This record gives sequence, C-alpha cells and structure tokens, in this order.
Amino acid sequence: MRVLAAMSGGVDSAVAAALAVDAGHDVTGVHLALSPDRQTLRSGARGCCSVEDAHDARRVADELGIPFYVWDLAERFTEDVVEDFVAEYAAGRTPNPCLRCNEKIKFSAVLDRAQALGFDAVVTGHHARLAGGQLRRSVDAAKDQSYVLAVLTAGQLGGAVFPLGSMTKQRVREIAAERGFAVATKADSHDICFIPDGDTRGFLARRLGEQPGRVVDAATGATVGEHTGAYGFTVGQRRGLGVAVGDSRPRYVLGIEPVSRTVTVGTADLAGVTEVRTAPPTWTGAAPALPIPAEVQLRAHGTPVACEVTAGDDGGLRVLLGTAQRGVAPGQSAVLYAPDAERGDLVLGQGTVLATA
Repeated sequence: MRVLAAMSGGVDSAVAAALAVDAGHDVTGVHLALSPDRQTLRSGARGCCSVEDAHDARRVADELGIPFYVWDLAERFTEDVVEDFVAEYAAGRTPNPCLRCNEKIKFSAVLDRAQALGFDAVVTGHHARLAGGQLRRSVDAAKDQSYVLAVLTAGQLGGAVFPLGSMTKQRVREIAAERGFAVATKADSHDICFIPDGDTRGFLARRLGEQPGRVVDAATGATVGEHTGAYGFTVGQRRGLGVAVGDSRPRYVLGIEPVSRTVTVGTADLAGVTEVRTAPPTWTGAAPALPIPAEVQLRAHGTPVACEVTAGDDGGLRVLLGTAQRGVAPGQSAVLYAPDAERGDLVLGQGTVLATA
C-alpha cells in the first residue's frame, strides 16, 4: 500500500512509521503543524507539535529513508479543536479535545488530503487495534486510546492503520532503542497540547474573561461560594471549589448553568447518576438494532460499566447504567464496548453526553 505516516515527533509515531516500512508499504512521513506559534508548545512532557517535535520527526524519517513533509493545519486546528474547546466550556460542558482532533484533523482533514493525493491509508502511533475492520482496545490497557478513536466512522477506520495496538508501550520503546532512534526515551506528551502550562482555567479565563457567579448548595439552595467563571468547573469536580458549608462532608460539582453562571454542588449521595442521554451516535460499524447490552466508558481513563442502550430523543441514545456513576460530565464521550468477555475489547461506537439523571 501507499501510506502516509503521521509523525508527531514522539516515539509512538516513529515506531509506527518504521513498522509500516518493514511491512513493505510505500511510506511518506508528514508532520502536522497545528499551532501558529509552535515555539511555545512544548515544555518537557507538556504540549506537542512544536518545532522541536518537527525536527525529531524529520530525523526519524531520514533514518528510515522516507520522504517527509510538514503540513500546516494550524488554522483548521484552531477552528475545529481550540475554538470548539472554548465554546464547549462556555456552554457549561467539558469537551475532550483529543477526540475532536482525531475526528476533525487526523482522520478527516489529513485522511481526506491523503486520499486525494493517492494514498491508501494513514498510519498513526495510536495504541488501538483494527481486526477485521473493527476497532478494538490495545493489548496495553494502560495506554489504550480506543476511547478517543471511537468517534471515527467505519469509512475512516477503513483508511487507518494502527501498528502498535498489539504491543505494550515498553516494547515500542525497545524497538525505538534497537533502531537507534533518539526519541526512544522521549517523554510522552501529557495534558492538552495547546495548553502547555497545564492551566486550563487560566487559558479559558484569558479567552472568556471574568464571568462571576454563585456556587449553590443543592440540598439547601443556599449560596456557599462565588466564582469568577463557571467555565473553571466540571461536573464531578471535588477540589478547588472554594465553598464554605456547615459540615465537613466533601462537595462535588453536580451541575453548571452557563446563562445564570450558577455552579451547583452537593454531597456524594447526590452525585451518582444511573442514566446518560447522548447526541446522535457514531457507530464504528453497522448501526445495531436497539436496545442492546453493552459496557460504557464515560471518560478517557474511566472504568467501563455494564449498561443497556436504547433509542433516545432526537436520534440520540439513552444509556441505562447498571451501577450509579459520579462525575459524568456533559460534553464527554460515552463510548460503548461489546459486553461479553470474548468481544469485550470491541468498540461499538459513541455518543456525546448531553444530560444525566
């Protein structure tokens, strides 16, 4: 196949490109320039897509003897990922920018351009598997990225290659070291790439300005605190609430109302939900006939729980949880996996969380 290897400058994408070469594919490397000011996007293990990363990717491409290009997608990334991120927080939701980047950039803008240029597929360093055209979890549960790939359609998955899904991260680093790649010991990127200092609240405050409001106790309706922006909170949050209540029980964020700028908090017994309603879903294969049993993962590093999935309003899903869950935030993705042990790593699809009950 003629494949395009997306090379971030990290160890995973370097090894993925190398394995594609080993497999006999005609490989071209491409680095995505996603920021208009790439000099500011890396600080140790934070951020990505900096000039430093582009140089690291180019060195690996040179060692592999493959053509290498840099594609400037900064404007598209700003519009589809960064501005979406800010707008979602302004609306009282908690988005996942990595999921949006995969959906809008890596497997939309990049895949579309690659196919227009005659490439058969895009190779990435994601830790996930494709078996028989079906998306499955990585064998390395600690590094599994199927959650942020569940938004992809069957057509997009058909144009993807994930060489790392059958190995552990330790093995990836061993392969890189065996080949003499300088990135073999390079730290993984953490947090949100366009917020390299990790201060999400500060980033949003600079974009949205001060928007003062009240923190209200759900049980009494009393005002127990004030804030400078509801966008600084997320459902399920416990720390940093800045509230004063009459007992020592911890409080959690239960809801965010962006119009009145009200943040509602309550005790743990009020924080659990047993029903999740989502937007219209994306299925990684053929849409199943509902209702179906499944397992659902409600955040990127969450533990899947048993559920029943039925049709919801306006084409969305209604997910009935077998066990009450805390911290289910609107804006996150409810990713569905096959429910049985034999197929439990099979990704069925996902829907963006709209509301809970």
